[in-house]
Order: sequence, then C-alpha cells, then structure tokens
Amino acid sequence: MLLDTVGRKAARKRVTRAPIRIAATRRRRRRAWLGLAYASPAILAYGYVVIVPLLQSLNYSFYSWNGVTTARWVGLANYVNFFTDSALAQAFGHVLVLIGFFAVLPIIFGLVSAGLLGRGRIRGQGVYRWLLFLPQVLTSVVVAVIWKRLYGPDGPINDALRAVGLGHLALNWLGDFNWALPALGLIGTWTTLGFCMVLFVSGVVSIPNELYEQARIDGAGPIAEFFAVTLPGLRGQVAIAVTLTVTGALRSFDLVWIITSGGPGTSTTTPALLLYQKAFLNPDVGQAAAIGMVLALICLVIALGVNKLSERNDA
Repeated sequence: MLLDTVGRKAARKRVTRAPIRIAATRRRRRRAWLGLAYASPAILAYGYVVIVPLLQSLNYSFYSWNGVTTARWVGLANYVNFFTDSALAQAFGHVLVLIGFFAVLPIIFGLVSAGLLGRGRIRGQGVYRWLLFLPQVLTSVVVAVIWKRLYGPDGPINDALRAVGLGHLALNWLGDFNWALPALGLIGTWTTLGFCMVLFVSGVVSIPNELYEQARIDGAGPIAEFFAVTLPGLRGQVAIAVTLTVTGALRSFDLVWIITSGGPGTSTTTPALLLYQKAFLNPDVGQAAAIGMVLALICLVIALGVNKLSERNDA
C-alpha cells in the first residue's frame, strides 16, 4: 500500500512537472526566435555585403575574364596558376619575412612590455603605453608618409647616421633591393607593437595575484615568475595576437602600396598587392579572384589552427 501511494505521488509530480518543462522550452524557443529577429537586419546586411561578394568571387575564380569582354570558363586553371606562378611564389616568400616583422617581433616585444608594465609600477608608464599604442590610432596613409620621409635619402635616419660618423651606412632604404623589405617590415613592427602590448598588459591585470604570491614563496625570480605565471596566463591573448598579426601580414597591402608599390622591382610584392594589380591594373579578374579565395582560406585555416591549439593547451 505504501509503495502504491509513493508511486502515485511520483506520477502526479511527473504529470505536474511536464507542463512546466514544456512551457520553459517554449519560452526558450521564443527568446531564441526573438533574438534572431533582432539580429536579422545585421545578418542580412552582413550577407549582402560579405557573403554575396564572396560567392561572386568564388564564381569568378573559375573564369578567365578581363572585366570587359565575355568571360571564358577555365575551371581550376586559375588555382593551378596560383601554385605555379613564380611571381606569387616570390610574393609568399616576402610574406614569410613580413610575418617575422608583423607578428613574431611585436609579440615578443609585447610580452616583454607586459612583463615590465603589467604588474609593477614604473614612473611614466602611462606615457610609455600611449607612445607604443599611438600607431594604432594613425591611418595607414599617415604612417606611410611619415616613414617614407624617415627612410628618404636625406631623411632623419640617414642624417642621424652621418651625425655619428656612420655616413657610409646611409642608404636609400626603400630603393635598395636588399633593404627595402626589412625596412618595410620594421614599419609593420612599429604599427602592431602597440596592439600586442595593450592586449597583453590587459591580460596580465586579470591574472590572480595569488599565483604570483605562490611563485614568490617558491623562490621564483622575475624571469621565472614570467615564464611560470605570466606567460601561461596570457595563452588566450597570445592566440588572438598570433591570429591577427599573421593574417595581417598575409593581407598586407596598404602600407606596401603606398610606400613602395612592390618595388624596387618586385622586391616587396605581396599576394594582396598582386591581387590588386591583376584586378585593376592588368585586368585578370579570374586570377585575382582565385588569389583572394586562397588567401581567405589560408587565413581561415590559421585562425582555426591557432584556436584549436589554444583550446588544447587550456585542456
């Protein structure tokens, strides 16, 4: 009898809870649809501005077309040319060099800045942060004009070399076949260092003080503390910085075009610059679209790969 009573009570509870669960599920669905309705204008705008042109570019990449005459279907020929074109191979070699300047050096210097400015109190550190972050608020045109003047044959850099008796080292930096690419890369280091520094410093502030106190109790010095506490705590920020800086180097166009236009010769060409030339200067829209699609795919793979590695390390 007791078991029957308990069973009936449990059944009544299940019957009572079932409508509650159904109502809760309906409310969640209603909220989801309401959120989607609010977001739909932005989604439609994004689809029209980004997705539709992306699909059009994918379609163009299978044609040979100069933008005026009738397009001719060539299938995967444009993609085959992408991997066999010596100019593109040279451009990707230049990008590998730029990654060192646009990504590796800023991240290293940004981590050093975070170690110095993140936890301790240094007189004037706000000024240091402002100076390092300043390039982020300048437009590419302004940065290009400034550095073209600095690198000029009669610019401040060569004047400084002559002033200290090193006039034999003065060069036309942006007109030299050997030094144009490193000179361009240093501009990238200058422009991205502030972003990495601010990102890492903000990450250091969020690391619990208890971890640093424990490291000091264990006898860790400043360097050991950095590698044992600070660097692991910045894993997420480092992943973001690697993704944005590496893809930025792959997509580098504005600084290159304004400062050197790929010269002297082809010593500073990049895939993005070749894409522009093929799309607008010597029209080969199909090949330009193929370059754009491959670059987009490479950037996507890098972003997913870095994110995957970051998640694996977190686990």
